[in-house]
Order: sequence, then structure tokens, then C-alpha cells
Amino acid sequence: MRPSLAEVRSQRNAVFSREQARQRALYPRIEKIEVSMQGPGLDGALLVMNKGMSTPLSCARHLTEHHVTNSALALVDGEPWPLHQPLTHSCSLTLLTFKDNDPTLVNEAYWRSCAALLGQVLETAFKDDYTVELLSTREVPVLSGAFCCDVVLDPQLDSWTPSEESLRSLTRGAQQLIHQDLAWEPLEVAPSVALEAFSHSRCKQEEVEQKASQNPKGTVMLYRCGDHVLLSGGPLVARTGLCSQYEVTALHSLGQGSWGLHRRAQGLSLPLQLQAHHTVWRKLRQRAEKLVRTANVLQSNKNMFEKRTANVSVF
Repeated sequence: MRPSLAEVRSQRNAVFSREQARQRALYPRIEKIEVSMQGPGLDGALLVMNKGMSTPLSCARHLTEHHVTNSALALVDGEPWPLHQPLTHSCSLTLLTFKDNDPTLVNEAYWRSCAALLGQVLETAFKDDYTVELLSTREVPVLSGAFCCDVVLDPQLDSWTPSEESLRSLTRGAQQLIHQDLAWEPLEVAPSVALEAFSHSRCKQEEVEQKASQNPKGTVMLYRCGDHVLLSGGPLVARTGLCSQYEVTALHSLGQGSWGLHRRAQGLSLPLQLQAHHTVWRKLRQRAEKLVRTANVLQSNKNMFEKRTANVSVF
């Protein structure tokens, strides 16, 4: 018999916690590393931190409350780095915010995080009598107008069409997680660990193998938000509290696929540092209701590369 959602989540959390503890035990003695801070007013600042223990957020706490509150992502030696991921060597560190001159990386991580939040809500939105299978997360650029989460619901719900109240209920679920200000904890793992974590999902096991084959290091990235463990193809922002305006706008049917009736849940959000007037938000919402198609995604990717748009508020 299929285990309950609570049992599945408990098993995934146990695997995550065990591997996290194993990795932390790789640094039994405190070794020091030097972190050279980069950014406005920080050039030349040098922090002495603990190898394998200190994170970019730890570094931010040695600076100002502004850095702690507004940082969403980091660059370590020029590479994107989650704010909660331990530093393993002496490096240069740049803290990224939504108001940087070029917040492209932060915007992409934010959109990815909003989709992850939507998946977390969908997984728990239905009674335990109904199964929910989260499909491989698509990389959807900000210019597409909506973040997406593809899902297969229980076959008993194939004829179900969500009402506006259903969408509002999903929105409330997301807002509750936002108000809890939960961290997205990153953990880079070997495929065998991820396969064990997702042993109850054939779909996720296939995604693990695919992501591992595409990564030169052969690893995959897990994240934990509360008691929800997920796979991610790229870095997420630091915490759910960075989301502000957030709304689930649509749940489209994509037709029959390899796992059943595929659906695409879509939503719209702006981060805490960027607010939109209600009239602007209404227009953005209307756009976010329209089905995001693969062709549109490819075109938007092209536009993003050419224009290098600098702000989430380009909508």
C-alpha cells in the first residue's frame, strides 16, 4: 500500500537530516578560512570564518542588519551560492539583493523559489485519499509572466476543474509559508542519497538521474523548506519571507502524459523589496493566468539573454 504523505515526508526528512549530519561531521576540527567581501562599501573587508560551518548568511551577520535582511543569494568566487550553504574554502563573497544594478541571477533564483513554494503547497493541498505527483520543475524565465509547477493529481480528480475559490485556497497556503519565513536549506548530495529520499516517486527518481547526468560533478541539489524536501536545478533564495505579493493564478490541463493527466499550476509574485500598485498587479495577474507554453519559454529565454533585463518589475 502507498504510504501516507506524512510518512513520505518523514522519510525524506530523515534521509536529508542524516546526510546533512554526515557532511557536517567531515569537519571535526574548526579550521579557519578567509572571506574577502565584495560589494558597495565592503571592498577590502576580510572576515575570518569557520570552514564547512560558516555560510554567506553567517558573513552577513558580521556586517549590518541591512545585509542580513536584504540578501537573497551570494556569489562565491563569481559562482551563484545559496545563502545557507557552508563555505568550504577561502574565497571572495558578494551578497546579492533584488535592488542590485543587475539582479538577473537573484530574479532567476526568486522565480525558481516561487515555483518550489507552489509545489510545496500543491503537495499538501489535497486530502490523503488523493495522490499528488510533482513533475520535473521547468526552468521558466521571469519574462514568461508566470512561474510554473507541473503536477499530476490523483486520477479521481481528472475531471476536476479548479474554481476561483480553489486558487484562493492555494494562495492562502503559500502565504502561510511566507509568513513563517522558512529557510530553503541546500544540500548537495550523491544521486544514491537523492534516490533514497525519493524512493516513493518513480518520477522524481528519473529526475534525479537526469540532473546527475547533466552535472559535471555527478551530484544533485536538494533543498528543505520546513518538512518539504525538493530537487532543484538551480539555487533558491534564502527564505520564504523574501516573497511578498504572491498569488496562484491558474491550473491548466496539459493533456495526458507519461504519468497521467499533466497539469500546469501557475502563479505570480513580487519580492519584499519590490511592490506593485493594485492596478499594475491586476494587469500582471491577467497575464499570469495565460498558459505558459514551451515556445513562449524559449522565446523569453532568448529575449532575456539579449536584453539582460535588470529587474523583476519589467512586467
